[in-house]
Amino acid sequence: QVQLVQSGGGLVQPGGSLRLSCAASGFNLDDYAIGWFRQAPGKEREEVSCISSKEGSTYYVDSVKGRFTSTRDNAKNTVYLQMNSLKPEDTAVYYCAARRGPAGPGYYMPLCVVSSFGSWGQGTQVTVSS
Repeated sequence: QVQLVQSGGGLVQPGGSLRLSCAASGFNLDDYAIGWFRQAPGKEREEVSCISSKEGSTYYVDSVKGRFTSTRDNAKNTVYLQMNSLKPEDTAVYYCAARRGPAGPGYYMPLCVVSSFGSWGQGTQVTVSS
């Protein structure tokens, strides 16, 4: 059974940093593309970043480019979202999600949108406030 367990959210001042973790159990995370999404109160869930299977490619929405970084640690079967220079508008519940790539060589990167992903973490709150 595909299970994603998130950790690392919290309260941080503007300009601060947080690292979110998304740990996989029951499957090899390297075979899956991972998406990071967020949902602010009263708003729809939106994409933040995606990382392909096998760490071949990453995508970032314009609002987080240069501030957020997605990485994998295959030994720990975990994907991270490092968030620097946080702004109040980054406040949201953050979710990771997984989608398995096709068998074979090469990396897999689906369209980085909510509907591309079927397995979701439980979400973690990030609050940026002074």
